[in-house]
Amino acid sequence: MIRSRIKRIRCRIILLTTPQYGAVSQIRKPAMSAEIDTQDWIEAGLKELASSGVGGVRVEVLAQRLGVTKGGFYRRFKDRRALLNAVLDDWARGRISAINRLWEQTEGQTPRERLSSVARHYTERLSVQGMAIELAIRQWARTDSAAVAACASVDEARLKVAGQLYRDLGFSPAESRERAILLYSFLFGQSLLFVEYGPRKFASITDAGTGLLMGPPSENRTRKEAPQRSTGRG
Repeated sequence: MIRSRIKRIRCRIILLTTPQYGAVSQIRKPAMSAEIDTQDWIEAGLKELASSGVGGVRVEVLAQRLGVTKGGFYRRFKDRRALLNAVLDDWARGRISAINRLWEQTEGQTPRERLSSVARHYTERLSVQGMAIELAIRQWARTDSAAVAACASVDEARLKVAGQLYRDLGFSPAESRERAILLYSFLFGQSLLFVEYGPRKFASITDAGTGLLMGPPSENRTRKEAPQRSTGRG
């Protein structure tokens, strides 16, 4: 099911042509004489990752996209694995930077308002290409330890922000962590399951789900259970 959803999202990337989505099909090939730097190769790798998965991120494919020879690649990277590591690092740093910027931008809001802002960030600014890249990396993480580490660092940064907001709302550290996990599972789950929904529908579902996850704290789960009566005959 996950692979079929990724395929649907990739199809949308190819069809979309507006600058908002940065469609892969609209990538312009620079002139052969243009200077291609390390970041150009990384960005080309991310775009190819979104459209074809990690298997499609090959030196010859990227060189053709960029309009250069493979020799230019090897002046920047030792091998394909070095590029893949750079792609993962760039993606992880970008996602962590985004959540940290959002944290700073929402200063001055109440914890409830900040949590709603975090949730809406992943619906109102939903990027089809960005989602396809993330799904491709998480699929890649099933078989690659470096991809696992990249996903873990991003997840931890996101959960740290949401967890702190739940603690600010009065939840215990344990329940804050649990609700943060539920929040992100909900946000990314709806993006994966309902790719045909428009922004308004996403916003409506997001507000409803986030509201439920900001409900009253659960009863104290650490209280001792009442002693059970003996079932023995004596």
